[in-house]
Amino acid sequence: MTETESIAYDVVVLGAGPVGENVADRTRAAGLSTAVVESELVGGECSYWACMPSKALLRPAIARADARRVPGLRQSVQGPLDAPAVLAHRDYYVSHWKDDGQIAWLDGIGADLYRGHGRLDGPRRVTVEGPDGERHVLTARHAVVVSTGSRALLPNLPGLAQVKPWTSREATSAHAVPGRLIVVGGGVVATEMATAWRALGSEVTVLVRGKGLLPRMEPFAGELVAEALQEAGADVRTGTSVSAVTREGSTVVALTDSGDRIEADEILFATGRAPRTDDLGLDTVGLEPGSWLDVDDSLQVVGSEWLYAVGDVNHRALLTHQGKYQARIAGAAIAARAAGVPLLETDPWGAHSATADRAAVPQVVFTDPEAAAVGLSLAEAEAAGRRVRAVDVDMSSVAGAGLYADGYRGRARMVVDLDREILLGVTFVGPGVGELIHSASIAVAGEVPIGRLWHAVPSYPTVSEVWLRLLEGYRDK
Repeated sequence: MTETESIAYDVVVLGAGPVGENVADRTRAAGLSTAVVESELVGGECSYWACMPSKALLRPAIARADARRVPGLRQSVQGPLDAPAVLAHRDYYVSHWKDDGQIAWLDGIGADLYRGHGRLDGPRRVTVEGPDGERHVLTARHAVVVSTGSRALLPNLPGLAQVKPWTSREATSAHAVPGRLIVVGGGVVATEMATAWRALGSEVTVLVRGKGLLPRMEPFAGELVAEALQEAGADVRTGTSVSAVTREGSTVVALTDSGDRIEADEILFATGRAPRTDDLGLDTVGLEPGSWLDVDDSLQVVGSEWLYAVGDVNHRALLTHQGKYQARIAGAAIAARAAGVPLLETDPWGAHSATADRAAVPQVVFTDPEAAAVGLSLAEAEAAGRRVRAVDVDMSSVAGAGLYADGYRGRARMVVDLDREILLGVTFVGPGVGELIHSASIAVAGEVPIGRLWHAVPSYPTVSEVWLRLLEGYRDK
C-alpha cells in the first residue's frame, strides 16, 4: 500500500451522503478548505437506496389510488401498474446507481473528494484506504465530521444468513417484482415497501411484533394505514414474531411464534438501524466502535473540541431532512469557531443549536393514505409532564377533502400546550397530507400562539381548511 504525505484541510468530512454534502457546502461557503471521504457512492443511502428510489416506487401507486377516487377518471385507471416502467423510472431517479452528477456538484463547491474507507487515526487525523491500494493521510485544522449514516439492523434468527433476506437496500433496488413478499416490521420502511410492492403486484404479508403499525405516531395513523393495506389485499398480522427462517429452493419459509408457516419468494426485514461507526477508528480517540455518537446541540461530540457527528450516527432523528438540518447547524458552528467567534448562539432556536431535533421533527410516511406528523404525540407530551389537550378532526368534514377524493378518509390531531397556548405537535393522516405538514412545522417550530393562528386564513376550498376545523374544535371545548 502506497502512502501519500499528510494533507492538511480545515475540515474533513467522513461520509458523502446528503448530510456530509451539506456540511461540506456550509464549510466551503465559509471559506474553509474541505475534504470529503466516501467509500461507496457520493450521494449516500438516501439518493440510491432509501428516500429517492422508495418514493419513485411509491409515486405511481399513490397517483393511481388517488385517481381511482375521482369521478370520471377511476374507470381509466383500473388496470395494473406497468411494473417495468415503474422500475425503469426508479432507475432514472437513482442515476442508475452512478454518482457522476454528485461528484460534479462537490467539485463545483470546491471540496476535494477522496474515494475509499476513512478512519480516524488519533485527534484531527484521518487515514483513507483507496480502492487501488493507495493510502492518504488527512489532517483537520478545525474539525472532523462523522456523517457515515446507519445500516439496516438484522435480528439474530436461526437460518437468516442462508436465506439472504432483503433489507431496505434490496427492497428499493430490486429489478423484478416478487410474486410473494413477507415484510417483517411495522415502521416506515415496512409500511412504505408493503404499499409499493403490493401495488406492483406482490402478494404481501406484513408481520408486526407490536400492536400496530407506525408505533411512533399517533395510534390512529397506524390503524388507518393498516386498514388501507388490508383493503389493497395485503395480509397484516400484528402481535406476531418470526422465530426462524429457511430457504427451500427458491422459496423462503418464515415460522412464527404462534406456529404459522408462511411461504414467499423474498423476505424483507425492516426491524431497525445501527450506526455505521464500527470500523471508523473511534477507539483511537477514546470512543467505542459501533456506538451511536453523543453530541451537544451544535453537533459537537461530547468531550471533544474538534469532532462532530451529524445525521443518523448521533441517533437524534434518523431522517434525511433532519440530518441536513443538523449539517447546516454544524457547518455554521464549525465556521464560527474557526473564525474565533467568542460566544456561539447555542440557546434554543439559535443559529448554532439543533433545537428542532427535540421539538419539531417533521416526517411523512408515503403510504396510502399518507401519514405526516411533527412535534410531540399526545402520549409523548403527557409523558413529558405537559398540561395538554388533543383536538381531533375527521378530515372528510373539510370541503377540500371531498373535492380531492370521493370517500376521503383521514384524521387530524393537534396537541396544545394549555399553559402557553401553543402547538406541541400535529398529525395528519389522509390522501395528500404530506403537503400539509410544513405549515404544521412552522406553527410548532415558531411556537405560534393559538390566537395568532386564527389570523392565518386557509384558502377555500383546500384541504388546508382542516386548520380552521382544528382551531374551532379547540375554541368550542
